[in-house]
Amino acid sequence: MQYQHLFFDLDHTLWDFERNSAESLHEIFHHHQLHQLGISSVNHFIESFLKINTKLWQDFDLGNIEHGYIRANRFRLVFEAMELPCPTSHVEFGELYLKTLPTKSYLIEGAMDLLNHVSQNGYELHIITNGFNDIQERKIESAGISHFFKQVVTFENANAKKPDPKIFNHALALTKANISESLMIGDNWIADILGAKKVGMDTVYYNPGLLTFEDSPTYNITNLSELTYIL
Repeated sequence: MQYQHLFFDLDHTLWDFERNSAESLHEIFHHHQLHQLGISSVNHFIESFLKINTKLWQDFDLGNIEHGYIRANRFRLVFEAMELPCPTSHVEFGELYLKTLPTKSYLIEGAMDLLNHVSQNGYELHIITNGFNDIQERKIESAGISHFFKQVVTFENANAKKPDPKIFNHALALTKANISESLMIGDNWIADILGAKKVGMDTVYYNPGLLTFEDSPTYNITNLSELTYIL
């Protein structure tokens, strides 16, 4: 087979961040009775959070902000986006979110079937993620997929983040994988696809939104099940 090592992104590629995050935020909204702070609905709260959080992680991927800024400020920015006074307890919301989120177990449709398929066919599976060590490990465990992966490479243990070639080179060295037998699978065009291309790795762009760019990945898929036809 052409590939032996499959490197997966975690959030939005295997682990259903939107669904898991929405469930966590729903619990926070009711636990803290956030309607008393003027938030019109739990859906408005969730939508505002996801929009702000997406922008923050884009800025992080581009090197504009540090991880600590996301942790300390995202709920403050959510209240600002909703044009509401920010309570001092926004820090507590953030801590509760980080405790609750990794306990959620929803996977992207087709992820479990895909992982079973590729592991049964002899591929070595690994994770490359820009997330925190402790958070990502708990997500993987909660989702029941930790047994699939030989290595989990994070920005913390690689001392670099996607799309920096250093994190991909660290992953290749750690797994003793050759570029020619390695494949990166992810949903983030900049972090996953362009990052892997910088080191010469073939790529699978998980692209359910049918986004287009001037450059092209090695493979473009809209559903994870399509990967079984490639491998």
